[in-house]
Amino acid sequence: YHPDRNRGNKGAEDRFKTIQEAYEVLSDDGKRGQYDQYGKAGVGHFAEKGGPGHGVYEWGNGSAINVEDLGDLFAAFGGGGNTSGRASVFDQMFGGGRGRSPGRRAAAARGGDVERHVPLSFEQAIHGATIDIDRVTANQQRESISVRIPPNVKNGQRIRVRGKGGLGVGGGPAGDLYIACAVRDHAYFKRDGRNIVIDVPISVTEALLGTKVDVPTMDGRVTLTIPAGTSGGTRLRLKGKGIAAGGDAPGDQIVHLRVVVPEDLSDDQKKIVQAFAESVEHDPRSDLPWATTESVS
Repeated sequence: YHPDRNRGNKGAEDRFKTIQEAYEVLSDDGKRGQYDQYGKAGVGHFAEKGGPGHGVYEWGNGSAINVEDLGDLFAAFGGGGNTSGRASVFDQMFGGGRGRSPGRRAAAARGGDVERHVPLSFEQAIHGATIDIDRVTANQQRESISVRIPPNVKNGQRIRVRGKGGLGVGGGPAGDLYIACAVRDHAYFKRDGRNIVIDVPISVTEALLGTKVDVPTMDGRVTLTIPAGTSGGTRLRLKGKGIAAGGDAPGDQIVHLRVVVPEDLSDDQKKIVQAFAESVEHDPRSDLPWATTESVS
C-alpha cells in the first residue's frame, strides 16, 4: 500500500494511512492501554469489535482483522505472537517509531524497486531531456527529483536511477527507480535504426522535370534536389541527418519520394496528357521477366 507503489490509488493511500495509525497505537504502551480500555474513543483511530481485550480491530474501510490470530506471522518477526509482537512487526514495516522498547532494533531491509512509465516526444527521445519525477520521502513528504534522459533512447527502454525507489526499512538503503520510456509516434518522422525516414510527396511534373523541395530534418529544414525523371518510390539520402549513437557517426535521413497523381482532370487536360503519352515511346514494363509472356484469357 506504499504511495511509491500505488501512484494515484486513493484506496491504497487510505489503507496506508490506516496502517500508520495502527502502528502509532500498537507501538505506544499508553495509547494501546487507552484503546484497550476505551476503544476507538480512547485513541480516535479505529474501533475494536467484541469488547476491550479481544484483539479484533475494525479498520476505517469496514474490514476486520483478529490480531491474536496472526501469532505465527508476528513470531516470524521475532514477536512471539504476544502484544509486544504486534508492535514489533509494525516497527519492522515502518522502521521504528514512538513507543519502541529499549534495545529492540528493526531488521534492515532494502526498499523495493519502483518503475515509472514516462511519455516522451520523438524529439525528446532523439535529443535527450530532463524530466521531473515526484516521490515520497521517509517523512512522507513529496519531493521532486530531476532525471536526465540520455539522447537516442528507444521506446520501452528502461533507465535506472539508483537509490530513488522505495524507501528502505530499519535503516536499509532505498531501492532503485526505473524510468520506462514510452516514445510517442511522430507526425512524419519514423526511426529505422540510426536512420530517420520521411515520406515526401511530389507531383508528376516535378518527377518528370525535376525540382527542389524543402524537407524537414531533426536539425531544421534543408533543400533537397530531386533529379528529372525520378520515379515514385525513389529513396534519396541526406547524409548525417540521422541519429548519432554511442559516439559513432550519425545515421542518415532517408527521403522516400511518393509521386501523387492529380485527380479529376478536365477534358482539355486529358487531351494534353494523351498527346504527351503518344509523343513519348515509353513502356515501364518492357524489361520485366513476364513482359513477353502471352496473356491467358
